[in-house]
This record gives sequence, structure tokens and C-alpha cells, in this order.
Amino acid sequence: MSIFWIVLVALVLAGLQSLVFGLFNLKRLEYRRYFSRTHLFEGESLEMVEVLRNKKPLPVPWLRIESRISPFLRFTGRQGEERSINADQYHRSLFFLPPFSQIVRRHPVKCLKRGHYQVSSAAITAGDLFAFSRKGRQVDLKCEVTVYPRLLEDEGDLPSSRWQGDVTVRRFIQPDPFLVAGIRDYRPGDAMRDVHWAATARTGALKVKQRDYTADPKLVVLLNIQTTEDQWADLMDYEQEIIEQGIRVAATLCVKALQSGVETGFGCNGSLDGQAVMIPARNGRDQIETLLTAMARMKLHREISFNTYLDRLIQLTGSDILVLSCYDSPALRAGMARLEARGNSVQLRLLEGGEGHAHGMGAD
Repeated sequence: MSIFWIVLVALVLAGLQSLVFGLFNLKRLEYRRYFSRTHLFEGESLEMVEVLRNKKPLPVPWLRIESRISPFLRFTGRQGEERSINADQYHRSLFFLPPFSQIVRRHPVKCLKRGHYQVSSAAITAGDLFAFSRKGRQVDLKCEVTVYPRLLEDEGDLPSSRWQGDVTVRRFIQPDPFLVAGIRDYRPGDAMRDVHWAATARTGALKVKQRDYTADPKLVVLLNIQTTEDQWADLMDYEQEIIEQGIRVAATLCVKALQSGVETGFGCNGSLDGQAVMIPARNGRDQIETLLTAMARMKLHREISFNTYLDRLIQLTGSDILVLSCYDSPALRAGMARLEARGNSVQLRLLEGGEGHAHGMGAD
């Protein structure tokens, strides 16, 4: 008889704890998740931080948090070994929460591929001591990171056929009053303000300052995401790496040009917010972030053919244009010639893995 009562009391207590935990487990419970960095480059690492707070006097026996994570965010162990996510691409965390407690958990993550990654929601499930009952809810998260394309090194990563032309514009526009190239003899018509009096006194003949000629350099890098002229829509998996490398080349050239003080822009017939990409040439550190962010978010989906894209660039004048493409063709050359007719200088560089080597077009 005593065994019966023991079992009965145990069942009653188990039912009570299940009822109590079922009612209060998810009450006064806060969950937050964020990445330790908002932007970084492909191949770099960050931490995904989970903060869970129990603001009630009742413990939470067990709590599971599940969320969908991109497979290109690779979780790593404490010694740096990579831990792949489950095949269904869900990340799971298990917690026990004492009363009035807070738990902070940090997960090292390596970013394998450029892109904009978001974890917008997570499923929280809590249960009692004996898993008789469980309650769940969905929480909205603001957890996102932008992964820029990897910048290539000067040696080794850039192919040997890399574009080596000057980004400065070789046009005589007007003499720069602050740049002096040398001293020459006076000629009729020279302004008196250009007379170099010290040289005149030293030589006994009238000498004037030789002014240098300058122009504001402007570089526009255009990337063709088509691997062939008749390519349409999305790229096949085996074609994507060539274009990804092209994006890295474009990012490297744009950053180097901007760091050298050159106004730089970027264009592509890929998809950014449902449209082909065209970022006008500007200068400044903000432009670096603008270009890299666009390259990170861009999808490898052909919005329009590259030949049509070139024809729409009627606003480009007086620029040095570098075209990155997997192929060369008469139609592509014709589009480049039309850009040259608007006062641009144009070069074509074939991407490594494309149909040959780089070609130049147009005079210096």
C-alpha cells in the first residue's frame, strides 16, 4: 500500500511541476543574438553572441533555441577546427537557467563566402524536469552581417595578366597653378606672373615657370557576370567561382584606386535589389564602404545582357573604364567602342578561366 501512495504522490508532484513550468517557463524570459562585427572580409572570423536572461524566481530546467543559419557561416571549435551545421542547416543551443540569471554564450564563426547574412528569427522551446510538457514561441532577431569580397594581394593572388594600365587620365585640360614641371625661356604671350625671377637673375635671361597639366582621374570598373555571350538568368554552380574571383579582382582594384585618391565607380549586369548595378565614380572612404557593400549584396543573376548594359551607360564620359569579362566577342568590342566614342578610354581584361588573355582597346 505504501508503494501505491509513493507512486501516486510522485505522479501528482510530477504533474504539478509540469503545470507550473509549463505556465511560467517562457515568462519574463529575454533572448538576444548578435554578431560581434557588422562587416568583415571573406575568410575572416567573428563571434555569434547569444544572451539569455531569466528575470523570474523560478528556474528553467531546459531550454532549446533553434534557428536557420547559412552554411557559409562555418562554426569553429575552441581549437579552431571547423564544425559544420547539421544537414538541415539549423543551429541549436541548449540552456539551463537558474532563477534571476543571465547566460552569455559566444560561438566562433568563420565567414566562407561574400554576402549579406541575416538571422531574422529563432524558435525557443522550454520544458519541465521530466519533459512531460513543452512550450514554444518564435522570437524576432536583428542579427546580420555583411561579408565583403576578399581583397587580393599584390603578388600571388592577382593573375599574371592583371590590368597594369595607369588609372590617371592622360589628357591636357588646363595647367595646374600649383604644379611646376621646370623652367624654360620666356616666349611672347607668357604671363608675367609666371616669370621665375630668381632664375632670370641667375642666368641673365628671362625665364618662366613651366606649368604641368593635370586632370582629375576617374576609374569605373565594369564586371560582366555572363560566362558566355548567350548566358542568361542564374549561373551554374561550376561557373560561379570564376565570377566570384572577378568580384574579388574588382574589389581589389576599386579599393586600391580609392586609396590612391582616384574617383572610382563600379558597375555590373548582376542583380542588386532587382536591378543592374551602377555606382557612380566618387572619392572618399565612404565610397569604399558603398562599393564593397554593393559587391557583397550582389546576386549572381543576370538582370540584362552585358551588351545591353554597356549601351545604357550613356552617362559615362571622360572616364577610364576597365571591363572584366570571361569572354571577348565582336559585340562586346562594339559596345566598348561606343563608350570610347563618348570620350572614355576602355580596356578589356579577361578573367582567369575565361577565353584567353587580357586585351587593351583605345589609345592612351
